[in-house]
Amino acid sequence: MVSRVGVLFVCMGNICRSPIAEGVFRQRVAQAGLDHLIEIDSAGTHGYHIGARPDARAQAAAARRRYDLTSLRARQVTRRDIEVFDYVLAMDRDNLAYLDTLGAPAHRHKPQLFLDYATNADLQEVPDPYYGPDAGFELVLDLAEDASLGLLNHIQRHLGAQGSDMR
Repeated sequence: MVSRVGVLFVCMGNICRSPIAEGVFRQRVAQAGLDHLIEIDSAGTHGYHIGARPDARAQAAAARRRYDLTSLRARQVTRRDIEVFDYVLAMDRDNLAYLDTLGAPAHRHKPQLFLDYATNADLQEVPDPYYGPDAGFELVLDLAEDASLGLLNHIQRHLGAQGSDMR
């Protein structure tokens, strides 16, 4: 039996980058017919916006590409998240450094940069669009679409390997 895989996207406030990544990845997973095998969530390293919906500009940009973020609500990442999620994906190095302080030594390998899974991005970090023009949200979507495909391919290979181990 193939076990579920947990993916957590993390940015600072959980209202721009990580909910966009969650929405994009959630749709990619559903299109692949794997939503019963992959648990997806997002969180922020800071509790500035707990309970808030994603930024209106993030929602608008996502909606233009047919991603629905309306059901998402901001929350703060916890130590337990590091324990239970298989992939803990930070949008930038500052948030990665914070995540590295949260996890127990046995889970220190889990936090990594989301764009490590991108195949076409020249960047290593997803830039924070919050204080910039609306075009920043389009860039976040571009990066999330690229990295989501790479991540999904990676997880599909992992799930396939698990399945072949069970035969």
